Amino acid sequence: MRVLGIDCGTERTGYGVIDTDGRQHQFVAAGCITSSTKDPLEKRLLNIAGGLRGLFSEYRPDYAAVEEVFFSVNAKSALKLTHVRGVALLTVAEASVTFAEYSPLEVKMSVVGYGRAEKAQVQQMVTAILKLPEPVKSEDACDALAIAICHACHLPMLALREQARRKVVA
Repeated sequence: MRVLGIDCGTERTGYGVIDTDGRQHQFVAAGCITSSTKDPLEKRLLNIAGGLRGLFSEYRPDYAAVEEVFFSVNAKSALKLTHVRGVALLTVAEASVTFAEYSPLEVKMSVVGYGRAEKAQVQQMVTAILKLPEPVKSEDACDALAIAICHACHLPMLALREQARRKVVA
């Protein structure tokens, strides 16, 4: 199965693509969709949507996952981030890909085993889990890979829930 993790941001939207069987994870791609801070928000959102559509077309993921919005001190930044999440969710829906979202705590727990882990710890574990020769340089791309790994770790449980739901319905 292929999972696309998306780390939403107005300047840099990170992405990470992995192949997984739910236990073993293999790196496919990672990077950032960048937008100029000089551009108005609507143009940045259009750029992000186009970049995400390109990723869905190129990598054809079975699943996509994003991090839930966490509330920060700066409400204006949180609102802009919410716009980017909306664009991400729209492109996921357009691609007809199964979607999931996780809190930052869930992502860190899945990857590091500690919900209050620092960025460097997440980067170190992503490198180890994916058996990369060197750490992913972009924090946004690394966070996106962590989101993809988090979803991959949840896939076996999600499959069991779906089987149980089908039995109840039948």
